[in-house]
Amino acid sequence: MELNQSKLIGTSTWSFSEDLCVLSSAATAGPMEGEGLLKDRYDKVYSDLYMGENTWEKAERKMLEDAVQIAIEKANLTPGQINFYVAGDLLNQNISASFSAKTNQIPLLGVYGACSTSMLSLSLAAALVDGGYADYAVAGVSSHNCTAERQYRYPTEYGGQKPDTAQWTVTGAGACVVGKGTGTIGIRYATIGKVTDLGVKNPFDMGSAMAPAAAKTIQTHFQDTGRTADDYDLIVTGDLASVGLPIARELLENEGYNMGSKFKDCGLMIYTQDQQTFAGGSGCASSAVVTYGHLLKAMEEGEYDRILVVATGALLSPVSYQQGEAIPCIAHAVSFERRNEKGGS
Repeated sequence: MELNQSKLIGTSTWSFSEDLCVLSSAATAGPMEGEGLLKDRYDKVYSDLYMGENTWEKAERKMLEDAVQIAIEKANLTPGQINFYVAGDLLNQNISASFSAKTNQIPLLGVYGACSTSMLSLSLAAALVDGGYADYAVAGVSSHNCTAERQYRYPTEYGGQKPDTAQWTVTGAGACVVGKGTGTIGIRYATIGKVTDLGVKNPFDMGSAMAPAAAKTIQTHFQDTGRTADDYDLIVTGDLASVGLPIARELLENEGYNMGSKFKDCGLMIYTQDQQTFAGGSGCASSAVVTYGHLLKAMEEGEYDRILVVATGALLSPVSYQQGEAIPCIAHAVSFERRNEKGGS
């Protein structure tokens, strides 16, 4: 059955109206991130991993609550004016998202896509507003190094050694308020990814596992929209890091897409070389703090006119890994465009 005035283009890309835009964004960051490459771009940096709370899980929640509050205030709105809060995290039962929704009292749509949740939540928030189901929606995600280590790997007290292919979960949170109007940055497309599984089972090599998902979503985005890498000033993946990014580049080149020097990864944009984060950053906050803290500001400053953010996620759980399952992965992409004075892209 054909849809009337369909906003679906190609197989899995949503095309949004020209007046759909980012009203504001905010990023909060942990102490290590606050000493990294983007230290001057975050809205709030905490001095320690507890953020004034007595557990790491409460600290992660605090980061997300603060990011959402700051983003709403920057949009000159109140929580009562936001129709929906689309949020997720890495913890069991999405507790950072749900507990933060208890605080802000915005109707919650909880979502999970592992580290791809940043662009998954933003895609859904954009669709709600563009479809007329909301006037304003806020997308939010968080991750915390200590909570993720405890849940997915080893207790932090254990001090287990890691291989160079491992990554460092970013401690931070990001939020983005979506609405219609004359904001500087428009949201043009969202490409929803398929789950891929090439049989990688090593939880200390997420980059290799996620690279095919990123490449597949980028290829789908190009096919659906008719665009190529040349149509973007920057294309960033969420957290492929130093292992996965060259794999994704090679996979795309094998399909005829030359990504060039504009193809980068958020997990390589957060920390300095001497911070020793193995292959680079990971987690929901990897793409969120880079996009909401740095890239959208760079667009407002005129550094970029058009960027594609491809958030990547490894959909494993401790149980699936212990039962010998491979790591299925997914990637979701959102196209941002700097608008002209009349509000169009």
